[in-house]
Amino acid sequence: MAGLLAQLEPEQRAELLDDLNYLNLRQIRSFCERHTIPYRIIAGARATADTDRKPVILHRVRHFLLTGEVLDATRLSAGIVRRDAPPGVLRPSDRLYYRWYNKTYEPVMQLLADLTGGRFHNGALARVLIMEYWTSGRAPTFREFAQAWIAATDGPRDLVSGEYAFLSDLQRGEAGPDWKHKRQQRAQRFLSVMENLERAAGRGGG
Repeated sequence: MAGLLAQLEPEQRAELLDDLNYLNLRQIRSFCERHTIPYRIIAGARATADTDRKPVILHRVRHFLLTGEVLDATRLSAGIVRRDAPPGVLRPSDRLYYRWYNKTYEPVMQLLADLTGGRFHNGALARVLIMEYWTSGRAPTFREFAQAWIAATDGPRDLVSGEYAFLSDLQRGEAGPDWKHKRQQRAQRFLSVMENLERAAGRGGG
């Protein structure tokens, strides 16, 4: 099955796929639900309430738009999933399981702070790193994760990609005071074009 963008010229496709980056998560989830594109993480055999990373979801959306195929959801091995909260006392050799990395779990945050000399920050870098471990089928020890975080922080590691529209525009000096209006315009252009393409393809959209 051909993707919805098959009928567009290459320049039009490129522009529309760039507009896609300006959708907010609510708009992305709505589009995914309409086209049965998965956006939640599956842990073991169960879907979670956790939304996957924006670049990963938009990769699935782009693939669908270009090919008509729906890629599978992110699946985490049951062996690295813990449904219960972590114990109150943790050791550096304990493993950081899925659902244990949470800023509300003080023992987790405290141990990571201790292992990094007080440097640890619960930010985008930490979340990207831990998901890389989990999606590879591993739950790292707290010591291993802390060392990886220090190495990535001192690197430094650039996490900005096109899917993060504001950060990308900020790097290019294009995130002025009217950026919110720009985002809304670009997102609405994508949604309007998609509605027309869906209608032409007989897939609804209105």
